[in-house]
Amino acid sequence: MIERKILLNLITQTEFLRQIKSEWKPDYVESHTARLISMWCWEYFDKYAKAPVKDIELIYIQKLKAGLDKKLAKEIEEDILPGLSEEYERGEINVTYILEQTRNYFKERQITLHNEALTAMLSKNKIDEAIVEAQNFKIPVSKNEDEIDLSKPEVLLAVDSAFDTTYQNLIEFPGALGDFWNEQMVRGGLIGILAPEKRGKTFLLLEFMMRAYRQKRKVAFFQAGDMTKNQQLTRICIYLAKRSNLEKYCGVRYIPVQDCVKNQNDTCDRKIRECNFGIFNEDDFTIRTKTTFEKLKTAYEENPRYKPCHNCTEWVNSRWGTTWLKKEEIKNPLTAKVAKHYIDKFFIKAKRNIKLSTHVNGTLTISKIKSTLKKWRIEEDFVPDVILIDYGDLIVPELRGEFRHQQNEIWRQFRSISQEEDCLVIVPTQSDSSSYTKDRLLMDNFSEDKRKFGHVTAMYGLNQDVLGREKEIGLMRINKIVIREGDFHHTQEVTVLQRLEIGRPFLGSFY
Repeated sequence: MIERKILLNLITQTEFLRQIKSEWKPDYVESHTARLISMWCWEYFDKYAKAPVKDIELIYIQKLKAGLDKKLAKEIEEDILPGLSEEYERGEINVTYILEQTRNYFKERQITLHNEALTAMLSKNKIDEAIVEAQNFKIPVSKNEDEIDLSKPEVLLAVDSAFDTTYQNLIEFPGALGDFWNEQMVRGGLIGILAPEKRGKTFLLLEFMMRAYRQKRKVAFFQAGDMTKNQQLTRICIYLAKRSNLEKYCGVRYIPVQDCVKNQNDTCDRKIRECNFGIFNEDDFTIRTKTTFEKLKTAYEENPRYKPCHNCTEWVNSRWGTTWLKKEEIKNPLTAKVAKHYIDKFFIKAKRNIKLSTHVNGTLTISKIKSTLKKWRIEEDFVPDVILIDYGDLIVPELRGEFRHQQNEIWRQFRSISQEEDCLVIVPTQSDSSSYTKDRLLMDNFSEDKRKFGHVTAMYGLNQDVLGREKEIGLMRINKIVIREGDFHHTQEVTVLQRLEIGRPFLGSFY
């Protein structure tokens, strides 16, 4: 099993090849077939400085033409390559974890090879040679990844690793929101989400979970007591079905969709425009910031021929985005029977890993999170790419002393988890009481201890106007509060369309 994993990474992961190159020896691979394919991978890497990935099939064909043993060729073609392809399609590989496993396996193989050599010598009565072999045997110390010698040639591979970020991104959003924060959704990152209560933090975590799932990531979701397991499962099913389980959210619903302010006030004359008339006789600013849900609803009913538009490339980066509506009818509430169909289709049949760990309020600690991750790793070989914790303020402190120091230690531990597990950790946190009277969150809206800003790689705020206009339409403004790398300002924000009644915190976005 482990040799199969090693082979998969040799074929698909450039970073794995870089990291293990100095420690690799062909004898460490026991299977003759795996050893042969691994040599192909190293030949390719030495020539092109990357993993072969799909080119492994071309390499196989070339070796076949060059006279590859037919029995061996049949094994590779019918078992090895198809099986590896299936495993690769299942999703993202945690290179740090497989490197740890590989190095441990190499140590095991060194001991095995040493014992085999001793046994062979003793069987031939080569006592003196066996004594020398035993005295000289020493397992090489694995290189310390925390240390680097800038004067050694190996530093060049380290530079490649530092600049090669193609394997790091774990969650990608489309459109303006993706442009806004995708670069922060990487391995080793700790993302904080700051918001007042009932602002949709858990809904957003669910969106992170589902996007990571669709992008073939392994996800661990720790529920610290904000919701029960049943409530969590219900929300997941509502998300998948886009239908509430409650009668009051059925019937005709108005869902926000993306539009252009130039389309709505009829100031666009582009040929690619979807519509040839406008609906509002107002300036851009008024339409974007003052239009109410009732006004949109009335305009929608009175203008059935109107079509929203965001076709031009300028719309993407310009502040032309605004909201239109589409009408949908939800006939019946979501039932358990229908919900099970979605769970079966999206999770069970897809065979992708998402783990939910739900805890009663006041019981989840950092130690419990770490022990659970260790248990999954040992018992199920489950290593998450993304860890979601709902939410940070419900984690029980294990440090004695002032509460603010306890909170600082909790966030320090969140950061250590992101580094130790080489994964993306996302944790919402509650803002202070003054945030209820603000239209945009600032750095002074932290709760308990401001040092949590120092531990995150990025902190984002969830904002809606205090009068409730944006909430009624289905708008959320997300702004940058802290970004560790790069310029940022709290006024940098993106608007997200959502309809939480159908479980969707993200339906589109614009600047």
